[in-house]
Amino acid sequence: MAKADIGVVGLAVMGENLILNMESKGFTVACFNRTVSKVDDFINGRAKGKKIIGCHSIEELTASLKTPRKVMLMVKAGQAVDAFIDQVLPHLEAGDIVIDGGNSHFPDTMRRTQYVEGKGKLYIGTGVSGGEEGALLGPSMMPGGSPKAWPAVKDIFQSICAKTDSGEPCCDWVGENGAGHFVKMVHNGIEYGDMQMICETYQMMHEGLGMTNRQMHEVLAEWNAGELDSYLIEITRDILGYKDEDGNEVIDLILDTAGQKGTGKWTAIEALNLGQPLTLIGEAVFARCLSALKEERVAAAKILKGPKPEFKGDKKIFIDDLRRALYASKIVSYAQGYQLMRAAAQEYKWNLNYGGIALMWRGGCIIRSVFLGKIKEAFDADPNLTNLLLTPFFKDAVEKAQASWRRVVTAAVEMGIPVPAISTALAYYDGYRHARLPANLLQAQRDYFGAHTYERVDKPRGEFFHTNWTGRGGATAASTYVV
Repeated sequence: MAKADIGVVGLAVMGENLILNMESKGFTVACFNRTVSKVDDFINGRAKGKKIIGCHSIEELTASLKTPRKVMLMVKAGQAVDAFIDQVLPHLEAGDIVIDGGNSHFPDTMRRTQYVEGKGKLYIGTGVSGGEEGALLGPSMMPGGSPKAWPAVKDIFQSICAKTDSGEPCCDWVGENGAGHFVKMVHNGIEYGDMQMICETYQMMHEGLGMTNRQMHEVLAEWNAGELDSYLIEITRDILGYKDEDGNEVIDLILDTAGQKGTGKWTAIEALNLGQPLTLIGEAVFARCLSALKEERVAAAKILKGPKPEFKGDKKIFIDDLRRALYASKIVSYAQGYQLMRAAAQEYKWNLNYGGIALMWRGGCIIRSVFLGKIKEAFDADPNLTNLLLTPFFKDAVEKAQASWRRVVTAAVEMGIPVPAISTALAYYDGYRHARLPANLLQAQRDYFGAHTYERVDKPRGEFFHTNWTGRGGATAASTYVV
């Protein structure tokens, strides 16, 4: 039998579907699974009659591959990846490539790249987004790691990934070591934010305006034909219109406690590490945490009082306000995400292609939307752009939405409906557009109790001063540092 173009380890849903995707694009694929009976089940089932080679050991897998060998791990992130790397490496030669296609944390990918390169091999950590359907029909892929490995896998990756309407592949090289998994992490963080903002909009319509699921379904269908056209709006539309075989609206039967796998949390933590105001994604993570306190909330609802939601305005106008507020908040979410990627690129010495990243997210992934084309245009026009809000398109879009945005947040506060992501997006916008914030007082407070020093508006940046506020403190100041 002809040797395989690539080997895949792991036959869970994503692994199987990626293998079938690769085979459908003309590649021969070898596969292995730790529980080898799954290999036989796959070969005799979904893979029957296809150019897929079933292997019962790592040795058999690597022996069946063309050189340079390419072994893609589709296993659970964490220790399993390290274990398989150590199993695979002894059977590879110099220049062969190990690929991690799981949801690994980017510091692990940085460490693994160094480790595998130290053994004379090459390493790729690639984010794969799009879920089960994306893996089969075309995911968004975000590869990073050893740059020398990219030419060997480029054809496979760009053949199997999603394509934009104009045929561009939603996959390109992201950068060195952990850059690919970092960008995937930010993608997932933005996904958290998008989902939370849509949920807040749903609650405003459901609880605030008293709309039925059918009415909300129709509104979302209309929105999906405009500037909010996206995968998440599309599936929310479908969810709100779905009934089970007994005629029940399933959305009303689902318990309001959200799960999470940690990528949103990673994004928020990294923003704190890099000193970036990723407020919207942070609030989206905390909203999931609050939702998980179901029993506490049920008990608190009997004790803690607030206003009864009662909307007295024009519902049709307010629904349009909600659309504009959601759009403006979405712009802020992406602006913050791109700020984080810029800070990471400086910290980790990555050369990120920001317009290219928007293109990778344009199709196949969970946050795919028409909106991303505008982000690519913005970075094509100015690769050194500091913030999306400063570009003519996004600046004008937010200005047009601003009055609606403020009305939505005001109405939510007055009705006692929580909109943490939408309201923090507005707070960020207002903070970012202020040339002067009250941090001068904060610095005075820090200097008063801890002699932490401050800079002055009438002196050059980088000069630090201390005031003996009480007359008892003396002239000694603490060392100055910035996080």
